[in-house]
Amino acid sequence: MPRAALVSFRLGGGDGVSIEAAKWSWALERLGFQTFRVAGEGDADRVIPGLAIDAAPSAAAASREEVRAALADADLVVVENLCSLPLNPNAADVVARVLAGRPAVLRHHDLPWQRPQFSGSPPPADDPEWRHVTISERSRRELAEFGIVATTIYNAFDPRPPTGRRTETRAALGVAPDTRLVLQPTRALVRKRVDAAVRVAERLRATYWLLGPAEDGYGPELECVLADARCPVRRGAPQLAHGDTATIADAYAACDVVALTSSIEGFGNPSVESATYRRPLVIGPYPVAVELAGFGFQWFTESTEDLSRLEAWLETRDSALLDHNAAVARRHFCLADLPARLEAVLTGLGGLGGLGGLGGLGGLGGLGRLGGPSALAGPPRSGLARSRAVPDRSTKARLPSWRDVCGPAPPDPRG
Repeated sequence: MPRAALVSFRLGGGDGVSIEAAKWSWALERLGFQTFRVAGEGDADRVIPGLAIDAAPSAAAASREEVRAALADADLVVVENLCSLPLNPNAADVVARVLAGRPAVLRHHDLPWQRPQFSGSPPPADDPEWRHVTISERSRRELAEFGIVATTIYNAFDPRPPTGRRTETRAALGVAPDTRLVLQPTRALVRKRVDAAVRVAERLRATYWLLGPAEDGYGPELECVLADARCPVRRGAPQLAHGDTATIADAYAACDVVALTSSIEGFGNPSVESATYRRPLVIGPYPVAVELAGFGFQWFTESTEDLSRLEAWLETRDSALLDHNAAVARRHFCLADLPARLEAVLTGLGGLGGLGGLGGLGGLGGLGRLGGPSALAGPPRSGLARSRAVPDRSTKARLPSWRDVCGPAPPDPRG
């Protein structure tokens, strides 16, 4: 049985890369691979501290032999964002050098110039033995500008996710049954625009619930934003009556509205998750949202007009909107389709013919929870990424308008 290693800065948490790596691990297993996880921190089979985002440069530089040993028994390596964003350049260089000439897939959740602080960074490393996968067409086109050929495989979702415990979760949060609850199912970072999600809750006369923790030093600013909120605030996943912690399924079940008000996202999983969990979504103007809206989702924006429409929808809760979005998610982002899409990328890579096929596509259980298993890694064409001029994609570029993102507003249920 071939072995596949999934490599990243961290794995097994509630961040988008960890969650999507778990799905790829599942898909690889459907294709006949045995998978294992290598990461700088988190729930990994092999932990190499030098790969972590906050690792000291000396630790990362000293980890080359450790990385080589950790990946020695892998027939395939999948690198999940570690060689995409320069969050630990030394680790990216080490992994790329170790993987040079070996079959690998570099999966890019983000590209450096898509983040303002990395706008002048070079493209990811490349190698003839690697395949590049992006999670949006935007990223695929941008890599093509540097001569890097990539395939887009969108993030995939279980169209029938676990049913959450609405009553128990709201009770644990101290939210009354008839109180509106706006969920922001993300971590707290500047680019997540927590203040905008709070304003949505204020406008809907709702309680605001932030599910994830503050990261990247955003804690003090978050405290100020929440202290100024003119609505009740809840934070984190509560302990339920039986002692277990609320899951992502519980969070979606408990809420009435999902807020994804980000300015930057590599994909933005709640954009599709909200559809599978049958909740209306208020979306921010991040660029990839324009691409996803093209599939036909009916979302609300932060505009006064759209929030008025959403408020009216909450009075009737007409299922037609939810049915429509669930159908779009099922048609274009179904988890059961992921193994075949991944197999198409792997075919012919480094003599990996004879994959285990697509048998046993059932058993999607376990992916509806916060976090999950696995991720993988990739390298450069001559050890290091080629130096090329980086196109100007400064933060001054025009953000899409609200209507660019969502198209025509959903019909007003008041007529």
